[in-house]
Amino acid sequence: MRPYTAADIEAWDLTADVVIAGYGVAGAAAAVEAARAGAEVLVLERAGGWGGAAALAGGFVYLGGGTALQRACGFDDSPEAMAAFLMAAMGPGADQAKVSAYCEGSVAHYDWLVECGVPFKPVFYGEPAWEPAADEGLMYSGGENAHPFDEIAPPAPRGHLPQMENKRTGERGGGYMLMKPLVDTAERLGVEARYGMRIERLVVERDGTVCGVVARTYGERVTVRARRGVVLATGGFTYDEEMLAAHAPRLLGRAGAAVEEHDGIAVKLAQALGAGVAHMDACEVALPMDPQYLIRGMVVNDQGQRFINEDTYPGRIGQAALFQQDDQTFLVLDEEGFEEARRVSAAPEFLQPRPAWVCASASGLAAEMGLPPGALEATLDVYNRHAENGRDPLLHKAARWVRPLRGPLGAVDLRGMTAGFALGGLATGADGEVLHVDGSPIPGLYAAGRATAGIAAWGYASGISLGDGSFFGRRAGRAAARKR
Repeated sequence: MRPYTAADIEAWDLTADVVIAGYGVAGAAAAVEAARAGAEVLVLERAGGWGGAAALAGGFVYLGGGTALQRACGFDDSPEAMAAFLMAAMGPGADQAKVSAYCEGSVAHYDWLVECGVPFKPVFYGEPAWEPAADEGLMYSGGENAHPFDEIAPPAPRGHLPQMENKRTGERGGGYMLMKPLVDTAERLGVEARYGMRIERLVVERDGTVCGVVARTYGERVTVRARRGVVLATGGFTYDEEMLAAHAPRLLGRAGAAVEEHDGIAVKLAQALGAGVAHMDACEVALPMDPQYLIRGMVVNDQGQRFINEDTYPGRIGQAALFQQDDQTFLVLDEEGFEEARRVSAAPEFLQPRPAWVCASASGLAAEMGLPPGALEATLDVYNRHAENGRDPLLHKAARWVRPLRGPLGAVDLRGMTAGFALGGLATGADGEVLHVDGSPIPGLYAAGRATAGIAAWGYASGISLGDGSFFGRRAGRAAARKR
């Protein structure tokens, strides 16, 4: 992982002003802006085509502050309200400077995406869900309208979803319709892309300035010179088991909500130059279940106790289940709630759960689940007593979703269901410059996307990765294009 010096390179196989490693959303945004700044741009992509994890994602871009889409759907928002929510929701250690820059520039970033050809349908989807049922363009995607965030900042939906007909999540969904216009724009600007090209070393001048990379393609070594700068946009480290074991061991053995190319190469290469990192233990944890089921029941731990309001962002429930409850959690529903959820759900079948246990009484259900005697019964009694009046004074679930659970009860086993990805990565400045452990920029080296510690620290909302990857990818591309 240690860098080569320029003197080690006998000849350069390829040369460009700006060399970008990775052609996901951060790399594509960086390529567009570097090219618009007048740089000759070369993108090296390890896979056989562009897209990365972004093209396979649902496609949410977290934007706000009063975008044209928000206004068209009848919602008011401000950069201040957006920043207040993000500073609360992104967890301990959220970067104030990055959050402020992102919120202040969010409207302009939305306009930039539209200018690049990304389509957004001005229709709001108001049901709890992982993503809209069809091609609606706006929905709540972070629990902004749930406790406690609805008391911290005025709620506004900020999940902006590119429009796509006949979408197929995981194959060709909203993420594809985000990526294709960006790549098309980059190609029109003259950006060159080389595929099947995996970077393996950085190259530095005598003074430590990064001036290129060494890559490998089909077993052959390729030397690539960067006249102005190198941008690392190769994704996170979710698929590197050694890095997970060292930094985020709770993700080991779980499904990774990422792609195999997320092997931490950018972090390793930059650390070999003394780069700092942040939030390496932080993870997003997805609970693969339609929220229509969660909101109608009680999520309890192995002591039969509730621990979170079920109407919040389901990723927040997943984080709490894994990190606070040791992955020992269950969803308790009654027959009415289960049947109603199945009737209204527009989610794929794999997101619609089946109860592992069904009993006529709470005590019988608790016994089958192996919960302490009386615990689930007490939790249900307190919940129902207040639900009679449409209230949840313990955890503040919205009154719309609060009603007593009666009759036959079922429980869904949530243990082992969660999938996740690492949130930590390289420490970067507001313009994507990679920061040394002493806080100074490493000359010639930039990074964006999941390879970096972005807006999300120990919290998340759907759309943050694509939002901050594209936003700070643009900044990194512009910064790298500036001739030294």
